[in-house]
Amino acid sequence: MNGWTRRLPARRILAIAAGLLVVAVTAFGMLRYSHRAPSRATYQVKHDEFLDVLEFRGELKAMKSVTIAAPATASSLQIVKIIADGTPVHTGDMIVEFDPSIARQHLAEDQSTAKSARADIAEARAQAVLTEEQDKTAVSKARYDVESAKLDASQQEILSKIDGSEAQLKVADAEQALKQAEAKLKSDQMSDQATIQDKIDASAKAEFDLKRANEAVASTTLAAPTSGTVSLVSLWHGTGEGPFQAGEQAWPGAPIAELPDAASIRIAARADETERGRLTLNEPIIAQLDAIVDRQFTGHIEKISTIATSDFSAGWPIPRNFNLQIALDQSDPRLRPGMTVHVTVIVNRVPNAITIPAQASFMKSGRTVAYVWKGGKFEERSIRVDRKSRDRLLISDGLNPGDRVALTDPTEAP
Repeated sequence: MNGWTRRLPARRILAIAAGLLVVAVTAFGMLRYSHRAPSRATYQVKHDEFLDVLEFRGELKAMKSVTIAAPATASSLQIVKIIADGTPVHTGDMIVEFDPSIARQHLAEDQSTAKSARADIAEARAQAVLTEEQDKTAVSKARYDVESAKLDASQQEILSKIDGSEAQLKVADAEQALKQAEAKLKSDQMSDQATIQDKIDASAKAEFDLKRANEAVASTTLAAPTSGTVSLVSLWHGTGEGPFQAGEQAWPGAPIAELPDAASIRIAARADETERGRLTLNEPIIAQLDAIVDRQFTGHIEKISTIATSDFSAGWPIPRNFNLQIALDQSDPRLRPGMTVHVTVIVNRVPNAITIPAQASFMKSGRTVAYVWKGGKFEERSIRVDRKSRDRLLISDGLNPGDRVALTDPTEAP
């Protein structure tokens, strides 16, 4: 023990030691307090790339497709079989089959009518030939009677006056009979031709009806005109909205299914006026389909309408916005019209930017603030937000890399 400590009383030494211990403990406590973990979830600010994006909901549509519809002239269209929605088919594969019983019954009736009509033509022609022969015979006899009467009248010089007058009357009667026979021949010929033409017309109608009946039987089975994936048409009918099912009754001309051209499938979406000004043709997009979760698609904006139209599907008040047509860069056999799509368009990239989650900013007394963890507590700090994109904020002032900001308001009870 040196001389200085020897000169101090023991009690004094203990007091100094206790004081030093208190200072050390206090300093250690303050150090631990300043480095304690925040009581709220935080985010550490750092330089990152800020993506300025626009997001849309869209739907897949086929710009080109073949519609398969129920026959327009059929009288009964009860569905017996129908292919399942989304089934791949080849040319000639069955899409839908209707009950053929009534169509076949009509076919049998039309076949009988056509056969009878053909027989009627043959009968009318045979009757015309018979009538013409009879009329020609009557004309020939009348001509003979005229010549005979004229021969008798030529003997007037040797006949009495009375007999001569009778002979002249017979000549006149014979000539009148000839005219009547010739007129009847001509009239019967015209009448027979008209009758034959009527039979021909009736036969032509019967043949037309027979052709339609054959087509009706053939159309009870609708086949795929080309290869593709079947998309059953959803519409309102007897059981509500949806595609037709086996056992249901369709109406003539009703659309049953579509075979979309896979190369013509596009995303149809709509953008409001503020978004329209930030979009350009051929701008790249990212598409995520709700029904295909295992992959993302890329594409580009193919068309932007120049005129805003009313969007009646958006509810009231009815907005006016612009139509977008987006082409995909990849194909997939699972792509089908009607699928919903989430479209993301990256309109700008800001490299080396200071960004924070949107939930890390708060409005206080008309100011935008963030709560920065400093010295063991959250410090309120005003920040300037340059822009927002989805759930990210681009900060132009108020925060520095390394700051930790609260993700919930620390001034409120948790």
